[in-house]
Amino acid sequence: MDVTERVLCGDDIFNPVLSMGLQASLILSVSHLLQIVVKSVGIPSPIPQITVIVKQAGLIIGHSLLSKIKLLEKYFFHTASADYYNVLAFFGRTCVVFLIGLELDISYLKRHLRSASIIAFASALPCMILSGGLSYFYFQHFTTENKHFATFLFVFMLAVANSASPLVIRFIADLRLGTSDFGRLATCSSLVNDITIILIGAVLMKITDPEGFKWYAWLWSLLFTGLISFAVRRIAILINRLNPEYQYLRNHQIVPLFLLVLLSASFVDKWGAANSIVTALIIGVAFPREGKTARTMYHKLSFAVYTFVLPVYFGYTGFQANFGDAIILKNFIGCIVVLLLSIGGKILGTLVACHRLKIPTKEGIVLGLLLNLKGHSDVLILGVVRARVDWNDRFVEMMLITIVLNTLLSGIAVAYMVINDSNTFGYKAMPLEQQNAETELRLLACVYGSRHVPTMVKLIGWLSWSKDLPVCAYLLHLVELIPKKRTSKMYNQLEDDELSDDEAYGRNDAVEINDTLDAFIAEHRIFIRQMKIVASVSRIFEDICEAAEDLRASILILPFHKHQRIDGKMESGRESIRSTNHRVLRHAPCTVAVLIDRGLGGFSRVPDMNSMQHVATLFFGGPDDREALSLSTHIAMHLGTNLAVIRFVQASERDNQERINISLNGNEQVLMAMPSRGAEDDVDNAFLEEFYNRYVTSGQVAYMEKHMKDGAQTAAALRDLVDMYQLFIVGNGGRRNTTITTGISDWEECPELGNVGDLLASSEFDSSCSVLVIQQYRPPTD
Repeated sequence: MDVTERVLCGDDIFNPVLSMGLQASLILSVSHLLQIVVKSVGIPSPIPQITVIVKQAGLIIGHSLLSKIKLLEKYFFHTASADYYNVLAFFGRTCVVFLIGLELDISYLKRHLRSASIIAFASALPCMILSGGLSYFYFQHFTTENKHFATFLFVFMLAVANSASPLVIRFIADLRLGTSDFGRLATCSSLVNDITIILIGAVLMKITDPEGFKWYAWLWSLLFTGLISFAVRRIAILINRLNPEYQYLRNHQIVPLFLLVLLSASFVDKWGAANSIVTALIIGVAFPREGKTARTMYHKLSFAVYTFVLPVYFGYTGFQANFGDAIILKNFIGCIVVLLLSIGGKILGTLVACHRLKIPTKEGIVLGLLLNLKGHSDVLILGVVRARVDWNDRFVEMMLITIVLNTLLSGIAVAYMVINDSNTFGYKAMPLEQQNAETELRLLACVYGSRHVPTMVKLIGWLSWSKDLPVCAYLLHLVELIPKKRTSKMYNQLEDDELSDDEAYGRNDAVEINDTLDAFIAEHRIFIRQMKIVASVSRIFEDICEAAEDLRASILILPFHKHQRIDGKMESGRESIRSTNHRVLRHAPCTVAVLIDRGLGGFSRVPDMNSMQHVATLFFGGPDDREALSLSTHIAMHLGTNLAVIRFVQASERDNQERINISLNGNEQVLMAMPSRGAEDDVDNAFLEEFYNRYVTSGQVAYMEKHMKDGAQTAAALRDLVDMYQLFIVGNGGRRNTTITTGISDWEECPELGNVGDLLASSEFDSSCSVLVIQQYRPPTD
């Protein structure tokens, strides 16, 4: 921050601020031009993104090419502008790291901190050992003053071992891996590596400080950062309460809070012992995720950072590197050795860690290359040491060239491997019944308006209760672009099918959805991420399926096209919703559920220990019912829920059933009726037996069987159950052509729900219970 004190133009022809702005504009322009050129020759899109193109733009504009032209160097490339560029880089770096803290998946980091730490430290250790062994050779050949060898050793080791977490995160996002387990593990590992290197580098900076090392400055910095984080959090919560009527905050409300973050980071960097990166990251992590303040902060920062700040920040790395020095044989050999040392050390250490964590070798190689992306903390450390230690520029220039080459080669290699191996890194749909119980449930819930939100978020709350069964939930707001209807009729002349209060329901859906979601998150501490899709009716189903694929969703929940009136009857809403549901059920890349919301019933309340809620899973057999039973395990973990599994069995086969002994508490035994009618029944029996041993014997779930003769008796039994439960979970039923489900109702209203789901959702079924109809993932059909 010392450079901020140099505010005079000096002897330069142009103002250095003007030169800095011109250089930044050239980096952005050249990077976009290169992106267009590279795409036009057919190179896949992730390769010409920020990680590669921006640094190439910096090389073209910087000391390697354009600045060699004397006229341009005289007028536009001033030495004094470097100070202003350092100030810009400081604030840009703070913005980037603060945004990383806002985006960080804290729940995933808590669950996988051990794995991320093992990978981060294992990838850095070989690099530090190898670079430490070669450090004396480089110290002798790339420094003119044989001083400060210990400082040189630490700088060399840290620069080689570092991983640039902002670059890794952006590259993972470009490759659409941000929601995958692999991508999130790489993100967490790079953050652990980056923060560790930054802390060690901060200690190194204070040791090399002429004023000496002051331990009390570290304590003061830690206390100040904690105080500012607490203050920013309380201010954000207060702003949320003072602005209930807006979806986003005004600029005059959000800018002072952001300036407080920047000034706090600057204060710690200038007068404290810690680094501004650590301060900004801690404040970002502590920032409340719910409410209008976080939503506005992310909305404002993400576009600015990813469009302008990040390209200029990393482009400046290439701008500083001078490849003309690499022509010298000694410098060239030195760069190649460090490059091979860095890549080899990262891959070697990562493969060892992945072998211990049972991660596939191919993923380990890509993970090692990702952790080899550089250009963040290492540039910062080199810059500080360059200013404080009397070394020549040959070593720093060599390291800058190596950093740029590392990013270019590793980035291209990662993009090539990921794009050409979709089986390993692509989205692989897996039914819930095939997933482990401890596997994270990735849930995408869709809503069209504020009417669908209360019950949908309550369902998410039920599924997200258990800490042992993690859930990552997204709420997708669907906005249909419907052509405006023109009619010469008056309101009282419209036909019944032209009238619906659904069109006018909720004049400001976005604000109401945000308010409902914010209140739910604040009350129950269950974080739900928000998204929005705006598309025409004819193609909105494609965007829903693409969103499910991008988010790697395990299950996609759709709202039913009917809603309950105040008299309890079901009324049809927009026909476009039903059409979209039809198409999603055919083309979805994952399991799909349709929620029939009867919000007037008890299910509209979030259960607690004082108000037990009763849920029934109806099991007739088949893959859809097994999928429904798999989802029910998450609800069974809720302490305020009584889950009952009801199996319907054909009465005529009762005498020919196989009976399987299931041990209970040692000596006690229960005989479960297991009808055997083929391979599908064998799968059902095995699945039910495992479920019974795990949940029923422990008392978490109740189990009962009902023996039916025909569809009429089944319908009567279902009517007897409606007053006992607030929610029915049932499979769509790809094999409902059995005796006990055939003719279950007089006519079909919604055949896409299956026989049982259609009956439970029908208007003739007088009930206040909601219904969740589940269809297991099936390959899309044309």
